Amino acid sequence: MNILIIENEKPAADKIARLLGKIDRSLVITGIIETVEGAINHLRSESLPDLILMDIQLDDGLCFEIFENVGIDIPVIFTTAYDDYMLKAFKVNSVDYLLKPVEEEALRKAISKFKLLRDKANVRNEIYMQLIRELNTGFKNRFLVKIGARYRSVPVDDISCFHISGRITFIRTNADKEYAIDYSLDYIQKSVDYRRFFRINRNCIVNIHAIIDILFYSSSRLKIKLNSNKPIEDLIVSRDKVHEFKEWVDK
Repeated sequence: MNILIIENEKPAADKIARLLGKIDRSLVITGIIETVEGAINHLRSESLPDLILMDIQLDDGLCFEIFENVGIDIPVIFTTAYDDYMLKAFKVNSVDYLLKPVEEEALRKAISKFKLLRDKANVRNEIYMQLIRELNTGFKNRFLVKIGARYRSVPVDDISCFHISGRITFIRTNADKEYAIDYSLDYIQKSVDYRRFFRINRNCIVNIHAIIDILFYSSSRLKIKLNSNKPIEDLIVSRDKVHEFKEWVDK
């Protein structure tokens, strides 16, 4: 699970990072940001974390400005020396509201609360996806792409994966051609045959027939290699999808 810390006091940030390491060694801190501006730039340009630990009063303003400038729905655990903003905090994706100095037991409970909420959401999403699969009598067989002033229809049999790069969704074909498309991965995931395509993480859906190797990766994750002469970086199966992915491959 990837965690972003937004905290302008270095001792407080270091303490939170140290406590997270004690609570769960699988937690990965993707960055420590000190300002509103820095957080906005980071969230616009980098891969989004699973959870944010966020102070409210930063050097250049209140953290709520981040939500006003970046459309994100990432869960947040607020860490602050003040309780004046509690009501406002719970209006913007708040999982918990911890007063400083943050204690290990309080942070442990907040992380456990987040994991419980996440697991319940995953179960609800899987039930929803299963209903979609059962009700869907036909999957997409091709995708229309624009190439300059022309259009081309790409059969799904020719697609090795769908992936996001620079906030744009691309089709990657077995011949290593890439075409931008207007569909989101959420839409594509519902539209293609789930027996053939699997969403390994938030940024990529792979075709089982394009997989040539599955490698063990750090922290019990898996890394995938596709039949491509131009490999896509970081084809990593998310930790929470590893079990489902193994079952999918084994069907």
